[in-house]
Amino acid sequence: MANEEPSDLDWIQLRREMGPSYHVETTKEKFARKFSANPFVPIGCLATAGALSYGLWCFRTGRSKLSQQMMRVRIVAQGLTITALVVGVVLTAGKTLK
Repeated sequence: MANEEPSDLDWIQLRREMGPSYHVETTKEKFARKFSANPFVPIGCLATAGALSYGLWCFRTGRSKLSQQMMRVRIVAQGLTITALVVGVVLTAGKTLK
């Protein structure tokens, strides 16, 4: 019996025995943890979405010059967001190597 492979039911029993020490992170907890680790990525995403939305609204209302400017702002916001993401990944990788 000691040489047998564990079945699916054995894993369920193991989880029950682990009890409260086994914690599944909720979406809200994960977002808070990720936001505190690198707050510039979600801020950059919001800036990108805001510039895109306002630029499309200006295009729809006929203000083409402002629409073009907002599309340029969107590109800059996207670039800064990608830069923040890469810097965050590099810093996290540097911490795990130490």
